Amino acid sequence: MAGQSGAGLEVYNEKRDFSQTAEPRGQKAKKAGHAFVIQKHAATRLHYDLRLEMDGVLKSWAVAKGPSLVAGEKRLAVHVEDHPLDYGDFEGTIPKGNYGAGAVIVWDRGDWSPVDDAARGYAKGHLEFELKGEKLSGRWHLVRMRGKRGETRENWLLIKSEDAAARPDDAPDILTERPESVKTGRTVEDVAEGAGDKSKPAKPKQARRSRAKDPKAPATGAKKAPMPDFIEPALATLKPAPPAGARWLHEVKFDGYRLQARLEGQEVRLLTRSGLDWTDRFGSEITDALRALPAESAIMDGELVVESGAGSSDFSALQADLSEGRNDRFVLYVFDLMYLNGYDLRDAPLIARKGALEDLVGMEPGRVRFSSHFGESGSMVLRHACRLSLEGIISKEADAPYRSGRGKGWIKSKCSARQEFVVAGYVPSTSSDKLVGSLVLGVHEGGKLTHVGRVGTGFSQKIAEELRTRLDGMRIDKSPFAGKLTADEGRGVRFVRPELVAEVEFRAWTADRLLRHASFRGLREDKPASEVVRESGPAKKTPNAPKRRVALTHPDRIYWPDEGITKEGLADYYAEVWPKIAPFVVGRPLALLRCPGGINGQRFFQKHAWNGINKHIALVKDPKEKAEEAMIAINDLDGLMALVQSAALEIHPWGSTVADWERPDTITMDLDPGEGVAWDAVIAGAQEVRQRLADAGLATFVKTSGGKGLHVVAPLTPKADWPAVKAFTKGLADAMAADAPEAYVSTITKSKRKGRILIDYLRNQRGMTAVAAYSTRARPGATVSMPVAWEELDQVGPGYFTVENTPNRLAALARDPWEDLRAAARPLEVKAPKRQKG
Repeated sequence: MAGQSGAGLEVYNEKRDFSQTAEPRGQKAKKAGHAFVIQKHAATRLHYDLRLEMDGVLKSWAVAKGPSLVAGEKRLAVHVEDHPLDYGDFEGTIPKGNYGAGAVIVWDRGDWSPVDDAARGYAKGHLEFELKGEKLSGRWHLVRMRGKRGETRENWLLIKSEDAAARPDDAPDILTERPESVKTGRTVEDVAEGAGDKSKPAKPKQARRSRAKDPKAPATGAKKAPMPDFIEPALATLKPAPPAGARWLHEVKFDGYRLQARLEGQEVRLLTRSGLDWTDRFGSEITDALRALPAESAIMDGELVVESGAGSSDFSALQADLSEGRNDRFVLYVFDLMYLNGYDLRDAPLIARKGALEDLVGMEPGRVRFSSHFGESGSMVLRHACRLSLEGIISKEADAPYRSGRGKGWIKSKCSARQEFVVAGYVPSTSSDKLVGSLVLGVHEGGKLTHVGRVGTGFSQKIAEELRTRLDGMRIDKSPFAGKLTADEGRGVRFVRPELVAEVEFRAWTADRLLRHASFRGLREDKPASEVVRESGPAKKTPNAPKRRVALTHPDRIYWPDEGITKEGLADYYAEVWPKIAPFVVGRPLALLRCPGGINGQRFFQKHAWNGINKHIALVKDPKEKAEEAMIAINDLDGLMALVQSAALEIHPWGSTVADWERPDTITMDLDPGEGVAWDAVIAGAQEVRQRLADAGLATFVKTSGGKGLHVVAPLTPKADWPAVKAFTKGLADAMAADAPEAYVSTITKSKRKGRILIDYLRNQRGMTAVAAYSTRARPGATVSMPVAWEELDQVGPGYFTVENTPNRLAALARDPWEDLRAAARPLEVKAPKRQKG
């Protein structure tokens, strides 16, 4: 997971038991140097650890296939935790059962020197350097790859430059040409057997040959056996927190269908967790990819998902693709290997099974992908997953065998309350007689079906129509619930046979054990309704959201059709984020983007009051335009709910308040990328704006726009007037465009923006607005303009945060990245921004 590197040596020490391993204890050095070392490491899978001395530690990358001297050839280099400088001299065996168990040799060492500023290159993710070692020399590049949401590793590429030290494609491979240690001359095999190590007797060479007699054995503990029939899957036990300790490894919890992939010769089958054959449901690309694996026979455990544009798995998107007959986005992540080429692996340790699985599948991003794991503390992994709005993590004992059924060796920890419920009825839509408006849900308790509430948002229009058709054919006359519903609970309900299972995400249980703020994620046809019970886990009670007093007409009207976000769902979202959004929308003139028919219908921008405006929306008069109609503002949650009732899907406040119209308290610089501009370039542009504002004495904060770009925000002490603020921001934008005309423009003209970023300063003049932090956007995806920490920018994308995942992110944050925004306000000292070049 991104973020594991650069944390000093705490992570290094946390992973190791120094009473068992001879590795040096982590201690940051005070001296500065430029040593490098490459250690050949025969762990679960053989790899080479590249370590560069920086800031008193060894920055480290695990290079799966080792360095190549062929210019331009890319080798995957996974960034791992920092190591102490003393580690560069370590050669020996890490005992079994410890992190990184296996033999280590010092394969190469020497000095390195950066071509440019090392700290800046490392931070930007492109480090160019020169090596002067005993085996390797010349120039090299380390380039950070853009990670996918939920990825447990920070992937870089190690690339050799074209220079005198480079070799042609057909030249001998340095790895096979020079396999020995530069420190002792031993090979990793020698170290593994104790050869040349005075602390233990060398084993006879015959022992090494005897182990190699059966090269097909895929892992220690594997047993020759016929291929078993369907293997009942191992299931995780839900716990409120992940387990602690070095014996656990952690994986991202995927949001899809659990499948067992079976390969026998050219025959491939995909079975659900209950043994149903779903091979034909997902098209041929997944089965073709499985068939292409280098195995005669295999049984793999995995999850089939659809990844959203932000890179995280999305069960709703998977459901929509299945409904539409679309199969071009399916990916099968495999995380366990129970059988391979005549061997039953279930008694082998998990870490050995995963090593064999990675060797089988590889690390290329194809249709079948290896689900890598993370060795940091479980609490750290879960916090990071939740901050990125993922579903949660699965923690597994590294040395445990594969055991079917629910046990204590697999623990799931969730970021949000989410589980399956029985569909016991529905309420028709108020806006269409072809759609469901909400589903009535239950769970089994003591053998009886208990009512737990309704879910009325999260269905796409197509799914809502399909559910209506299907449920109409399942209607029954009597309630299937054991207890009697109240008048409110039973109003408008049409009961159905309790056979379908819906997966639902919700914020909490109410005091009377009903769901609060529930959102439909899809039907689970791989699980029988009879097995659905109320889960414990993270469905902890949360502080009650402020009570909504504004009545919503047609609450099931769908505003975002593909995501199924309804008016009720939007109201739930704003009730959840009210404490966060309030400082940015209360007491300010507002402009609204209203979409009464949803994002695909008519839309109009509105700054003035209209006939029949809700009484909870405040009317304010512009002191300079007293003859004009009143403008719009809100003062409380009721006002925000009134905006939802009025179909306001975007909220754009002024940069000043109604208490002081003429002196803004906020600067917003909008970085709007033109066609062909990469996200990394937008981040670099935001960082440059940040620096220029800092040079002017202003603190800066950043948020996604919810569109394609970023907003850099600087809080002001309201002293300068609008003309002064506009002149200052125009000068900043013009200076950036003049300094780097190939990267930036400061004029709106679209013809000049291709391949460049518009530095839009026009938000900073009287009467102009910028979308509020936490406001939704009237765009596909139901995206949100999200405040983020500067260091998060390379972990998210422009449309990453949505109505659906924002509440979970906020609940997971240890610290609000914008909590000091108003305290950081400074007066604008008007002066021309400095040119950075020339």
